[in-house]
Amino acid sequence: MALLSRRNVLALGAGALSAARFGSAAAADAGRAVHGLSAFGELKYPADFHHFDYVNADAPKGGIFSQLVGSGGSTFNSLNAYIIKGDVANNMNLTFASLMTRAFDEPDAVYPLAAEEVTVSSDGLVYRFRLRRGIQFHDGTEITAADVAFSLTTLKTKGHPAYSSVLRELAEIVAEDKQTVMLRFSAARGLDAPALAASMPIFSEKYYSTKPFDETSLEAPLGSGPYRVGRVEQGRYVEFERFRNWWGENLPVSRGQYNFELLRDEYYRDREVGMEAFVGHNYLFREEFTSRVWATRYDFPALRDGRVKRVVIPDERPSGAQGWLLNTRREKFGDRRLREAMVLAFDFEWTNKNLMYGSYERTHSVFQNSEMMAKGEPSAEEVALLEPFRDRVLPEVFGPAWLPPVSDGSGQDRKLLRGAGDLLNAAGWTIKDGKRVNAKGEQLTAEFLLTERSFEPHHTTFIKNLRVLGIDANIRLVDPSQAEERTKGFDFDITIARFIYPQIPGSALRNYFSSEFAKTRGSNNLAGIADPVVDALVEKALGAESQSELNTACRALDRVLRSGRYWIPHWNKASHWIAYWDQFGYPKVKPRYARGAPETWWSDAGKAARLEQAK
Repeated sequence: MALLSRRNVLALGAGALSAARFGSAAAADAGRAVHGLSAFGELKYPADFHHFDYVNADAPKGGIFSQLVGSGGSTFNSLNAYIIKGDVANNMNLTFASLMTRAFDEPDAVYPLAAEEVTVSSDGLVYRFRLRRGIQFHDGTEITAADVAFSLTTLKTKGHPAYSSVLRELAEIVAEDKQTVMLRFSAARGLDAPALAASMPIFSEKYYSTKPFDETSLEAPLGSGPYRVGRVEQGRYVEFERFRNWWGENLPVSRGQYNFELLRDEYYRDREVGMEAFVGHNYLFREEFTSRVWATRYDFPALRDGRVKRVVIPDERPSGAQGWLLNTRREKFGDRRLREAMVLAFDFEWTNKNLMYGSYERTHSVFQNSEMMAKGEPSAEEVALLEPFRDRVLPEVFGPAWLPPVSDGSGQDRKLLRGAGDLLNAAGWTIKDGKRVNAKGEQLTAEFLLTERSFEPHHTTFIKNLRVLGIDANIRLVDPSQAEERTKGFDFDITIARFIYPQIPGSALRNYFSSEFAKTRGSNNLAGIADPVVDALVEKALGAESQSELNTACRALDRVLRSGRYWIPHWNKASHWIAYWDQFGYPKVKPRYARGAPETWWSDAGKAARLEQAK
C-alpha cells in the first residue's frame, strides 16, 4: 500500500476553499464510475482484481522487521509527519489510511482503500468518493466524509509544503453526506493532482478538535492504518505494532502486505556505529548507501556462513538527481559563470574511482534515467515549446543537451581548472595575493552544509580544487536538526539534495523549480530558481494530456535547467544494496517502482528458528 509520506509527496500551494460555490454544477454531473485513477487513465488491474501481482496473498502474519532508517545522522523529535515543524520520525504514514492507495507496478495508478466507489465528472474536475461502511480509526470511532474533508482542508491550509501544493488547485471540498465526499479541482490542476489528493492521510476531526494540528508532538496521533505507534524513544527508535483486525487487511490493495507483527525503525547518528550494530544482530535489515562500506565491510562471520544475505535489487524508478545545490539567493551564487566554474572544479572521475569503487554513473539531468531526460539535439516538438523563449534563454538550449565535463581523473584536471579560473575572472572574481576577491576586495567563500562525516572524503578533493582557484571553501558539519532547519529557511551556501518525483511528475515540479517556491519556506526549490521561462515550462508539463506531451515538456524544461548550472551533479546507480539477517520470506516478483521491503516481506518461522539455534 502506498500510504503517502512527506518524503514522496513533493509540491506546495495555497488558495481558498469553498464549501458551496460549485455545489449545483457538481450535482448536475453524476459522473462515470471508475475503479482506479491515474494521470493518463491507464490501469493495469481490472475492477475485480484479488491482489497486486507483486505480493504473496497467503503470506503469514507475525514476527519482527527491524531496520536502520535514513542514510546517516538521522534523528527525530516529532511524530507529526505532516507539518513543516520538527524532525519527523520515518514511516508515520503506516499509521494512516487514505481514500485510495498506490500500485507499485504501475507509474502512478491508485485503487480504492477507504473509498469503495469513485465517480469522475465528464470534464475530469469533480471526483466523488463513496466511503466503505464500518471503517474506523484505531479508537473505534467511525471514519466519515467529514473526516476526509477536514483532513484535506487542514493539509492544504496548515500542512507541510510537500502536501499543500498537491492540494493547490483543489477548489472545493464538500462532505455531501456521511459517506460521500466531493472534490472539485480547478482547470489548472496537474493531471496527477486527483490521485495524489486521494492518497492523502485521513485524520480524525474529533481528535484534532482538542489538539493543535500544526505543533510538533511525541504523542502518537490517532490513526486508521495497518499499524499504530508502539514504544518510542526520542532520537533512538520507533516501534509500529500491527493493528489487529484492521478493516483494510483483506481488501485487494492490502492482501499480502503489512505482514510483520512489529516494525522497528532504528536511528543512529553515525552509520559506522549502525554498521557495527547490524553485524552484532541488533537489527535485521539494512540498505547500504556508502560504496566504501559495501565494498569493504560486508565480510564478517555471519555473512560468510550464510546467516546474513547480501543482495543487489534492481531499482527501475527514474533515479531523479542528486548533487550540490548552489543557493542563488546569495548574491555571489547569482552569477551563472561562478556556478559553472564550480561545476568544472569537481572531478567526478577521480571521486568515483578512488572513493566509490567505480560503482556509479555520472548524473546529467534532473530527470535522470527516464524518458523525460533531454538527450542530444532537441526534437521538433521540444523546439516548438522553446521557440517563444529563444530571446530569453542561452543558445545552448537549442543545441545538444549540456553534459558535465569529463575530467582526466587526476583529481586536479588543469584544463578544467583553467577554464574555471577564466569564468571566475569574467564574473569579477579575480586573484589577489592568492585569494579570489571581488572589486570590493571581499574574498569569495563557499560553505558546504553537511550532517555526516562519511561524506567528508567526497568533499575534500572538491574543496582542494576550489582553494586552488582561490576560493575559501570549507565544510560546516551540523547535526541533522540544525541542517533541516537551515535548509527549510534557505540558510546555506551549498547543500546536498536529491530531486525525487513520482513517475508522473506533475505538481512536484512547481515545488522544485517554480519562482513562487523559491520564496516558500520548506519548499524543495533549494537552489532558489526564479526564472519565468522555467515557470512557463513547468506549467506546460502540468498541462500535458498524454505521456508523450509530458516527456516533451520535461525535456524542454531539462534543457533550460541544465543551462542555468544551478547544481553540481553527483552520481546515480540503478539498484538497491541490501543486507539482511536470513529470517525473511519475500515474493518472487518485486514491485517495479519500489523496494518491496518491508511491505511485501514476511517472517519465516523456520529460518528464524535456525538463526536462533546458531547463536
